[in-house]
Amino acid sequence: MMLDMDSRRTSEELRQMLREAEERKVLWEKHFKSEFMNVKKNAEALRNYTALRGVIKTLRWCLNMTDINGNKIVHPLD
Repeated sequence: MMLDMDSRRTSEELRQMLREAEERKVLWEKHFKSEFMNVKKNAEALRNYTALRGVIKTLRWCLNMTDINGNKIVHPLD
């Protein structure tokens, strides 16, 4: 099987993904902070919120953007 190694996303596609990830993060944060959840739902909300923080950081790194505090993202895994 041959993979197409030139399937790069445009910066506009990455920006759209970033906007969507930021919106989803806000929704999961609201869900996490709501008082109507059991332990399982609470854990799911926190897990998704945390994962989206990583997605946002990686997308910002790919786009050569800074973090929300204006700091340069040197490496997305740090």
